[in-house]
Amino acid sequence: MKWRVIWIVGLLLLWLFCSGTAQADGLAERLQQFPDWHKPSVATARGDLAYPDWIAGEWTVTTTLVEMVAPLAPEVVTPGFASNERYLNQPVSFRVRFGESLRLPGTFSLPFFRQPGRPVVADRAFNGLNLAKTYLGDRAVYAVKVDPKNPNRQITLLQNDRQLVSTITGRATATPASDRFITTEVFQQVFHGAPQLYVNEVETTTAYQHYPNGSRPPITAEQVTAVYLSPHDPDYFRVGDRPVALYRYRLEFFAEA
Repeated sequence: MKWRVIWIVGLLLLWLFCSGTAQADGLAERLQQFPDWHKPSVATARGDLAYPDWIAGEWTVTTTLVEMVAPLAPEVVTPGFASNERYLNQPVSFRVRFGESLRLPGTFSLPFFRQPGRPVVADRAFNGLNLAKTYLGDRAVYAVKVDPKNPNRQITLLQNDRQLVSTITGRATATPASDRFITTEVFQQVFHGAPQLYVNEVETTTAYQHYPNGSRPPITAEQVTAVYLSPHDPDYFRVGDRPVALYRYRLEFFAEA
């Protein structure tokens, strides 16, 4: 259960975004280099990220793990890597929504209540809770909470008094064209409740593509999640900025009926 929870947070944190900018060519080229991967250099995460208007709404997202790589195997492999093979090519669906934040704890407006000029952001608690329950079951996840003072900090409350605390530390974004949007985020995750505290770093790079002419699905995305060792790990200095696990996903967004 421990490693399964830790693994899904890389995808769960897809819905927590902060501000930052980067060269569009750099992020696009990075995805093309998979699995030749290293920890990115990103700006400090501050505040929510404003999404393109075309992502506003409620969606059913289908995500499929299409490839997984352990770049440093067999010398260094994360404990949950082998068990995650059961998710390969297995579509998983869950509900998400993007709209307008009211900047008040626990409040969120759907897109049809938007005011001109107000940015589109992810409903992080709603999206994270739906994803966690999809993978772990309703009984295993009690709640997902976002720090009202820091939108980059999320706490997932699990059964048996366990918690997964995820804090985004860095972010970069790029808009290569009006129908494309790319993000890279780096976050620290801390798992509380096990005999030994577990800490690591995760990066998620996602490229969204919008199809405005009635295509189905209207939005797709390619995502790479990379797991890095934390400075607390004895292998940290030997590994450096290389990931110990890479997961590549395909995402499809379908409009809610």
